[in-house]
Amino acid sequence: MKKYILSLDEGTTSARAILFDKNATIVSMAQHEISQMYTAPSWVEQDPMEIYANQYAALTECIAKTGIDPEEIAAVGITNQRETVIAWNKTTGRPICNAIVWQCRRTADLCRKLEAEGHGDYIRETTGLRIDPYFSGTKIQWILQNVEGARQLAQAGELMVGTVDTWLIWKLTEGKVFVTDRTNASRTMLCNIHTGQWDKKILSILDIPPQILPTIKSSSEIYGEIKCMGARIPIAGIAGDQQAALFGQCCFAPGEAKNTYGTGCFLLANTGERAITSRNGLLTTVAAVEKGHPIEYALEGSVFVGGAIVKWLRDEMKLIHESRDSEYFARKVKDNGGVYFVPAFTGLGAPYWDVDARGTIVGLTAGVGKNHIIYAALESIAQQTEDVIAAMNCDMQAFGEKCITSLNVDGGASANDLLMQMQSNISGITVQRVASAEATAMGAAFLAGLAVDFFADREELKKKVIVGKTFTSAVREDERKILRKSWQRAVRTCRTYGGGD
Repeated sequence: MKKYILSLDEGTTSARAILFDKNATIVSMAQHEISQMYTAPSWVEQDPMEIYANQYAALTECIAKTGIDPEEIAAVGITNQRETVIAWNKTTGRPICNAIVWQCRRTADLCRKLEAEGHGDYIRETTGLRIDPYFSGTKIQWILQNVEGARQLAQAGELMVGTVDTWLIWKLTEGKVFVTDRTNASRTMLCNIHTGQWDKKILSILDIPPQILPTIKSSSEIYGEIKCMGARIPIAGIAGDQQAALFGQCCFAPGEAKNTYGTGCFLLANTGERAITSRNGLLTTVAAVEKGHPIEYALEGSVFVGGAIVKWLRDEMKLIHESRDSEYFARKVKDNGGVYFVPAFTGLGAPYWDVDARGTIVGLTAGVGKNHIIYAALESIAQQTEDVIAAMNCDMQAFGEKCITSLNVDGGASANDLLMQMQSNISGITVQRVASAEATAMGAAFLAGLAVDFFADREELKKKVIVGKTFTSAVREDERKILRKSWQRAVRTCRTYGGGD
């Protein structure tokens, strides 16, 4: 009897494996950190072999320490950091360069050139995205133009390029399966989100040969098998991490929204079968759906630096020893002391999309101490999220949809009660944290489980998601407006300093 679903969650900073039982309860977990390389200003890279090795180590460790028989695992679901690009030699199986991580801004000039050539409207209408270094397309273009031998390998049919899901599946199936799913494909800036296929015109504009790209599949079907500890386990679910979290939070109806507080912050609102074109700096993206279902969509706003600001406080500024200390020290002051911190380390994401903006701290006085800085850093996560919520509400209203009145939250930083209260205060909405912070991994497990009939349907899944704690606003509306006005002034300062608008 199949008793478990295994989720592989390959994020920006770690590779994890989580084993769930029939009740979506975590049975076992293993995690290995992934190192990042900053090889030039605003460049971010990772070692593809480290990504695979650490993910496979987490997989085997997760199973081994339970003592269960791998034959009891019904399927494997995979969720991954999106937009990160890996290119490898088909014959040798070796990467031809480091992975270019989603945070990397090296293709800013390529993006400006595409915009100047007038491709912005077509790309926005076709892919739901705006031209930005964040997305995979120009990263692939850069590899073909700058990595020695890449173009020749592509012409010879020996180059394979994909996002992290594609790389992991190709490695785990011993080179037998070369696929991606619609959610990951929708983040490349190469996919027509209305047809679910690679767009020939955009590939031509970027001079990317279609044969180097994987086949696009749904997010829930059997793609291939993993040989693991003597068992053959089907891979049956794939979704980019944010769409996986949307599915894991069971935001199946139009208007239902979630925010994941990870390295960045990613807010998605389900729009059903309607692809809403944002007028306020958001993205239209594809939601995770099962095989045979029509394509579903979501509006998305991405904050580049979310929980990563806490890591920066810890590793670079040495203001805290552990990430969880941020809440402890921030609670030692009653507010931000007039300090506003805009962590635009790699520019600003939605709704500004300003690649030139740079991190800025304003409002410093002699009375400001480290605890105010820590408080302001946490508050910046909530403020950036509210920037996205405000833009999303404008878009939803324009299309006759209801505004967001509650927000489902998950991700590592969502465990910070002070941050969640800040979010409720600043946004003036109810914030609901699920009992399990592992919504992303759970979403991948749900998708895999549906494909192999481990779970019956979406209605069964809804019964397995339990709200852990609810936060409601504790400030007056006039206080909230002051916080927002001061934050927006700080954002203008950060953009002016960086040379943006």
